[in-house]
Amino acid sequence: MSFFLTYSQESGEYFLKPAGYGLVIAALFIILLGIHLLTGKTLPTRQLKTRQMVTCAGAMALAMVASFIKFASLPFGGSITLFSMLFICLIGYIYGVKAGIMTGVAYGILQFIMGPYIYAPVQVLLDYPIAFGCLGLSGLFHNRKYGLIPGYITGVLGRYLCHVISGYIFFASYAPEGMNPLLYTFGYNATYIVPEMVVTIVILYLPPVIEAITQMKRQAVNG
Repeated sequence: MSFFLTYSQESGEYFLKPAGYGLVIAALFIILLGIHLLTGKTLPTRQLKTRQMVTCAGAMALAMVASFIKFASLPFGGSITLFSMLFICLIGYIYGVKAGIMTGVAYGILQFIMGPYIYAPVQVLLDYPIAFGCLGLSGLFHNRKYGLIPGYITGVLGRYLCHVISGYIFFASYAPEGMNPLLYTFGYNATYIVPEMVVTIVILYLPPVIEAITQMKRQAVNG
């Protein structure tokens, strides 16, 4: 483990070494390859497989750019961004749960590479690949005509619960004295998840946005 990580006694955090970054990048590559191999089996032509890969990669790129546009950042992680979660949820809505989750996992690894926050291996899994992978649960509603909004809510709540579990297990000591740690982590994570979710849902109810997403889904699936 010391080959990949270094431990800081001062902050109590782990930091990636070059070999650690290499391992994470290799994992990202494997996930992307998995998206192509596993989800591509359901697509009848090579052209559709290529289109799906391009769409997934584009969604991750847009989500990453949007994640840098922050309206508020919390001291122990978490921020209100410019609809960054929506781009990953769209993949689930367009291609289904499998593609959505795998794209979310890959995006979570990208987020980890850009700003790793390491206290324990399980914490890393909960806060990055699993949490962002849950955004792909939007795919549970991908066959419904108006499934984007309930799918988006499901994906975001999945991510929220992962952060709550991680916060309760690993960051309960940050709760104010006398406050229940579980209530603290519920409230802390809600302060950045809920505002972005609410604003995004309002935007998604606008007729031009609905029409644009419907057209985008049609184009992504049918060409």
